[in-house]
Amino acid sequence: MPEESFMADAIPEKYRDLFDKKAFASLTTLMPDGSPQVTPVWVDYDGKHVVVNTAKDRVKDRNMRRDPRVSLAIIDPDNPYRYLEVRGRVADITENGADAHIDKMAKKYLGAENIHTGSLVKSASCTRLHRKSIHSWAKAAGRVSRQRLLVS
Repeated sequence: MPEESFMADAIPEKYRDLFDKKAFASLTTLMPDGSPQVTPVWVDYDGKHVVVNTAKDRVKDRNMRRDPRVSLAIIDPDNPYRYLEVRGRVADITENGADAHIDKMAKKYLGAENIHTGSLVKSASCTRLHRKSIHSWAKAAGRVSRQRLLVS
């Protein structure tokens, strides 16, 4: 899938910390009949793309290969009233570097090393997401902050 143009700073600075926390994301893909399929995933940000990692041939992997439209919501584990939603398309899916990436994510989320060498993950693929729009919401000290950014 060809990569589309994007804004390098599309993830608002005040929400980038979510990618450093053990914040799970809910990844929504589309089933062949068009119904949504939601999966909790580990999430990363490489400075340009939101990145998720999955075992090849899982439902979400098959869905993203067939239909690249996705949505991903990350809820702040320290403040459940603060979240970031990313809507967009798959920029690419690759096995190149996927084992190293899942190890990085396992260290972040589990404190584990070399998870890809065990039986849990047989063949990983790394998926980078191209952002079309960003939605965020936060409530702190009685104040609500909403933001919607459109990304071309």
